[in-house]
Amino acid sequence: MPLIRSRLHQIIAALAASLSVCAFAADEPAITPYRPSVSSPAQLPVPGQLELELGILSSKMDENKRDSLPYQFKLAFNPQWGVLIGGESYVSARDEFGNRARGVGDTTLVLKRAFLIDDKTALGLELGAKLATAKDSIGSGKTDYSLNGIFSRDIDRVHMDANLNLTRLGTSEPETSRTQTGWSTSFSLPVADKWGTTAELSGTHRMGAPNTAQLLAALTYSPSNRLAIDFGFIKGLTKASQDWSLFTGIVLPLAKLW
Repeated sequence: MPLIRSRLHQIIAALAASLSVCAFAADEPAITPYRPSVSSPAQLPVPGQLELELGILSSKMDENKRDSLPYQFKLAFNPQWGVLIGGESYVSARDEFGNRARGVGDTTLVLKRAFLIDDKTALGLELGAKLATAKDSIGSGKTDYSLNGIFSRDIDRVHMDANLNLTRLGTSEPETSRTQTGWSTSFSLPVADKWGTTAELSGTHRMGAPNTAQLLAALTYSPSNRLAIDFGFIKGLTKASQDWSLFTGIVLPLAKLW
């Protein structure tokens, strides 16, 4: 997959450049990583700081394989309101018959509201829409709408994010519901000066369709408060879930807009 390798080289180059910049930016505002877990934290990035998350994701389910380059831009207008724009800049998918589809993935737009209770507790609400920017062989070809509720809490050294969401699917299989419930709970813990670990359980439920569930485990490396690197794996826990996924990614600030 030449394009995947080319994008990987671009991510490595961006990482190298960011490492050099971070050496001179220790006093700049810290980033707020949302990767690598499925769960979103309630907190928003520093207002006015545009952040970028880039990743590489490789998944397998039965004889189907899918490789993609996920991305997400994050910008907070103030501590309470912000927007997220994400998707997949490239997807390469192969089905059980060997048919391959390549192209841009769907695009997700999210309006986010944070409710900061105290310095350890926050609630969040996300209203999102997944736009069908991918061709049908990669995406569903329809727009999905979602509402996600978030509870974030620091418990001693452990940070917890719990999400519960509803998604109205643009299309569904016959005799199945178009409303899907999703849940996830992640726990993050620093284990050394610049290292941390994340564990998460997540899944979905939809009437007429099998439930999904998965376990995520990841390590994170933060050479400074301006850069985070992650790598890990996901293991499916039900027959309807993916067999496994491997991922890596980075989070870095792009610009201070105000």
